[in-house]
Amino acid sequence: MQERKPRQIARELALLSLSQLPVNPKKLVNLPQDQLVPKLVLAAVRTLRAEVQDTLDNAAAELQRSNDRILTSQTRANDINTARTMLTEAIAYTQTAINQLGAAVEFPELIQLANQDKQVREYAKDIIITVSENRQEIDELISAALVDWQVTRLAQIDRDILRIAAGEMKFLDVPQSVAINEAVELAKRYSDEDSHRFINGVLRRVTEQ
Repeated sequence: MQERKPRQIARELALLSLSQLPVNPKKLVNLPQDQLVPKLVLAAVRTLRAEVQDTLDNAAAELQRSNDRILTSQTRANDINTARTMLTEAIAYTQTAINQLGAAVEFPELIQLANQDKQVREYAKDIIITVSENRQEIDELISAALVDWQVTRLAQIDRDILRIAAGEMKFLDVPQSVAINEAVELAKRYSDEDSHRFINGVLRRVTEQ
């Protein structure tokens, strides 16, 4: 993982675990180490599997729409241009899925580091509990920074990246620049180019509030 720091690994584990864990995260507090890491890793695997499947489904749908448009266009320029746009979107979805699968290849190392490094386990747990317990306040911060958009309409992975960064800044005393940079890196890893730019902009507006 190229000498990534414990907190970076913890953020990734927390991000991938967040949407799959029980509503009451306090149940994680007293879990022994030999149960905590497997629980987080299982949730992370489920999240990543769902994200990859959803991304590939989107790519397949865009390819089909592009193909249909080309077949029915009778070489009309507007339809061809639309089909080209759909094809570009399909390629972007496919690239995102490849990125996500590439991250999955590093899972064995992530699991090993989570088992070996107490700071990884504890900080991942801190993030999950902080975000879960303060979700309403965190979502209000994010909502105020969104332009003509709603938190609930964001993709799950992007929403959780924003929640983690906002939660770190407000409740875990993480410097704003660090939280934003780490969120952007997570978006590059698990989302797409537009998402990481979008997340950077939203979080900068959060810091200005």
